[in-house]
Amino acid sequence: MRTLILVPARGQSKGIPRKNLRLLGGRPLLEYTAETALSVSRATRRVLSTDDDEIADVGRRCGLEVPFRRPDELARDETPTLPVVQHAVRWLEAEGEIVEAICLLQPTHPLRSTEDVDACIDLLETSGADSVVSIIPVPPRYNPHWVYFRDDDGRLRISTGATEPVTRRQDLPPAFHRDGSVYVARRDVVMKQNSLYGRDLLGVLVDPARSADIDTMDDLARAERMLSEMLSRR
Repeated sequence: MRTLILVPARGQSKGIPRKNLRLLGGRPLLEYTAETALSVSRATRRVLSTDDDEIADVGRRCGLEVPFRRPDELARDETPTLPVVQHAVRWLEAEGEIVEAICLLQPTHPLRSTEDVDACIDLLETSGADSVVSIIPVPPRYNPHWVYFRDDDGRLRISTGATEPVTRRQDLPPAFHRDGSVYVARRDVVMKQNSLYGRDLLGVLVDPARSADIDTMDDLARAERMLSEMLSRR
């Protein structure tokens, strides 16, 4: 399966200015994802999508391809991820590239493991699913059977639609949420269904100790602590 790894990294961001180049453990954030992308055994190409010259230069130094510049209209705060992925696929296919699957690795998740990325790609190929994402367990207190929606009149209703909550923690069914570190989808799901998920979605359970989503300075500080703990265990 010809799998494109796409690393989206625009120049500006709201929470942390120039976020994708901020230092984590003394290295640019982008460098961690580039390093993982280059280590993935199942990828055919590893491409950086950016609108920013400095990010492009850092990406090239890290070993990523930068064959095009992302249009400014796809680098705004409100731009969804899907059209960014579709733009990259269209550009590469116009150049003759064959893309069967796209693996999306966002630089804001620097602590993911190469093994998790390979596992997601392997599962997509062997399962026939539309897409595979990395997931981590939901803590019991946030389980959907204990989560309520509040209506306009203030009345609460259980998010699952049940009339009574599960009483004991031990009886809660396992729940998971996507951690955002790995997305892998088939080309036609992205380009024809206009989705990163499709209708048949599988998940690969990853280590919560590596799940860092950096959007604020507090997130960056937390990632520094997580990285320090990871290095101390080696």
